[in-house]
Amino acid sequence: MMEKQKVTKKSKKQRAKFLKLASVFLVIMLAIFAIEIGQHSNQEQTDLVSSSIEKENIVAVEEKKSVTIHLMAIGDAMCHSQNFKDAYQASTKTYDFSHVFTNIREKVGAADIAIGNLETTFAGAEKGYSGFPTFNTPDALGYALKDMGVDVLSTANNHSLDKGYSGIVRTLDVLDEIGVSHMGTYRSSEEQNELLIKDVNGIKFAFLSFTYGTNGIPVPKGKEYCINLIDETLMKKQIDQAKAENVDVICVSMHWGDEYKIKQNATQERLADFLFENEVDIILGSHPHVLEPMEKRTIRLADGTTKDGFVIYSLGNFISAQKQENTRNTILLDLQITKNPEGKISIDKVEYTPLYVYDKGVGKPERYKILDIRQTIANYENGTDTSIGATTYKTLQTELAKIESIMGN
Repeated sequence: MMEKQKVTKKSKKQRAKFLKLASVFLVIMLAIFAIEIGQHSNQEQTDLVSSSIEKENIVAVEEKKSVTIHLMAIGDAMCHSQNFKDAYQASTKTYDFSHVFTNIREKVGAADIAIGNLETTFAGAEKGYSGFPTFNTPDALGYALKDMGVDVLSTANNHSLDKGYSGIVRTLDVLDEIGVSHMGTYRSSEEQNELLIKDVNGIKFAFLSFTYGTNGIPVPKGKEYCINLIDETLMKKQIDQAKAENVDVICVSMHWGDEYKIKQNATQERLADFLFENEVDIILGSHPHVLEPMEKRTIRLADGTTKDGFVIYSLGNFISAQKQENTRNTILLDLQITKNPEGKISIDKVEYTPLYVYDKGVGKPERYKILDIRQTIANYENGTDTSIGATTYKTLQTELAKIESIMGN
């Protein structure tokens, strides 16, 4: 009996010892498991942080890639009475200018941004359509320019006030409705103080516009804001405003110079120097109605660094019914502009397409058409274009030579 009790007590002690050891083992195993889970969680967090940093680095690398765009510029978009009569559609009593641009629509449309000078007004049919000397054009011209690919139109020129302040207002209303941006004339002082800034594939542009005058038509008293005149104080103010908004490129349209002169004058050169000294990048000239030379410059900034600058003193007429020498030849200007990973802007390439405003003659349907001169010559020579004859072929050769003598080959 005693022996049996001793054995039982011994078994109980052994079980207690076993349970104690098992508990210790379990605690140790749980601790090891917890450590492993913590390490795994920490590794996941580390992996997540590493992945996030890696993604940020990839984005940073992508953001530092160079960006290249093509800016195209056209000359004066005018509309003499012959032009809108050519566009008139008797069957519908509407106007259609689209046939004028069919030969060059594809090239203009390929630009990242295209800009021109609107040297007429859209004052409305009730004011009567008219050509020189006070222009008022059917709205259809604006729609045709937009359809061709024009994105921006300068509206500050000597014909801006041809139909008064109300003509300026309606012209801007029409452009807004069409979806073409504009600068140079304004409906209020608030509009004048708000610069036209556009992001073109990652390159930030400011577009400014100024004119030498308004053909003697007084600027309405109390509405001096309605047009940007060439005034160095105003010009510097708007340029400084553009710089304060951290734009990459400042492009200024200047309505200046002497009509029908194929060489810039001293005033144009002085103003160009003033603009470059104030860090303008691109100057697009208009008013002479003929082409004038272009020039690429290296501009030295106040901090000693340099940058590219470009000026064309006149882009000539784009569309008109003028017949004076050199008023029917023009160009489609193509500037290749690059922003490098550090944000520096360069004008890599300057090219142009020689154009000619072809006039079939009075009474001919679709009388006016802008021709790509080189392409039309090539097509005539290989027999794929019979729309022109030998006389026009020779004229195109002559006009091409004139363009190349002014602009460079």
